[in-house]
Amino acid sequence: MTTGGDKPFISVHPDDLKFIFELEKQSFCDLKVANNTEHHVAFKVKTTSPKKYFVRPNTGVIQPWDSFVIKVTLQAQREYPPDMQCKDKFLLQSTIVPPHANADELPPDTFNKDSDGKVIQEMKLRVVYMPTSSTQGNLEDEVLLKGSKKSPDANSAVQLLEDERDAAVRQTQLLQQELDLLRRRRYRKTDPGFSLMFAFVVGLVGILVGFLLNLSLSSPSTE
Repeated sequence: MTTGGDKPFISVHPDDLKFIFELEKQSFCDLKVANNTEHHVAFKVKTTSPKKYFVRPNTGVIQPWDSFVIKVTLQAQREYPPDMQCKDKFLLQSTIVPPHANADELPPDTFNKDSDGKVIQEMKLRVVYMPTSSTQGNLEDEVLLKGSKKSPDANSAVQLLEDERDAAVRQTQLLQQELDLLRRRRYRKTDPGFSLMFAFVVGLVGILVGFLLNLSLSSPSTE
């Protein structure tokens, strides 16, 4: 979006500043600025977060119908922004200057809107962070890490359920061993109620183990 005149003095590519975001590493974006007039046009770059970005050059003069590349560096960041969204903005100002004007010798009021008869155009640019595959993986690790942090009470409850489950498994193993011994005894064939009792005991043990396992797995976790 350009303000301060009907026809824009300059055009910019790309429309947004896109940075490949990777923790503890710098990222770079090139802005190609083209002069769309037959005049010399001076430009100046401003940002809402000057400590995060390194702009070179931040001021310059473009000859008629010529173009210029501005290199913008995102300094290494120590943490990820929320949801990888960036609220930083850039402002690109431009104005017509006398022929053969030098960027190092521009008057202090070159981009001052209060100057009589001077047209200052402004173009606002957004900042977009592009995640890499490693960035996405690290974000997922952080989510898992936060989800694994539980209160001491929750940890105690989970540990108690696990102990009960282990005890039930050990009890089941002991019962299975006793049933194996009973099976091998001679009176197994002569006892008419044994097969029914055997089936009843095995079913009861299975229900008990299933109930404890289901209780431990379905217990709510506390974040």
